[in-house]
Amino acid sequence: MHVVVTREAGHNETLKTWVPENAIVSEVPLTSTHYFDAETVHSALYASEHFGHFRTLVVTSARSVRFRELASTALDGDAKVLAVGAASASDGDVVGDGGAADLAPLIEEGPVLLLGALVMREELPALLRAEGFEVTTIACYETVAVSLSSEDKRTLAGADVVFIGAPSAWSVGAGFVSKDALVVVPGATTATAVRTTHERVLEGWGPQVREVLAAL
Repeated sequence: MHVVVTREAGHNETLKTWVPENAIVSEVPLTSTHYFDAETVHSALYASEHFGHFRTLVVTSARSVRFRELASTALDGDAKVLAVGAASASDGDVVGDGGAADLAPLIEEGPVLLLGALVMREELPALLRAEGFEVTTIACYETVAVSLSSEDKRTLAGADVVFIGAPSAWSVGAGFVSKDALVVVPGATTATAVRTTHERVLEGWGPQVREVLAAL
């Protein structure tokens, strides 16, 4: 079995532990992260009409954590902070185990500040606005496509299993993955994106994936 992991360079080690021991594992990063400078993020925060009055902050990803302290300057004194996953959290945060949208029932006061990617998923902002909250999104990084080499493309084409962590990654690699390959994704959002062009999809992101792959 040939397995390809495709997260950003340096972020694939955990995925490799979910693969059967007898598998051949290759790494082909499909995206990279470009972080905005602190001055740019601060300027966007300061320009918000709710600067200093946000009652809730949502740290939507681990990549946003480095800007959390900066974002806190835009909050009201005792504002609530929520994080998507433990990797995004600090002491005292309310931590959600699912996706960003799963935090919606836990948000009680607005205005709400969402800190995350330049292209942010719409589920949480849409849910909050439907409930009458004022929502401001602040981008602190963007995900950019990696230019694949000929060898990268051949590696993807020869894979039996490909791990895809986000729709942005699939948009880069979709054209090179064999129709017979099993694509492993973390949840429904990425699964939907993959299923638009690929039939064999497994939703599952954790050590339990190893047993499924071992049975193939």
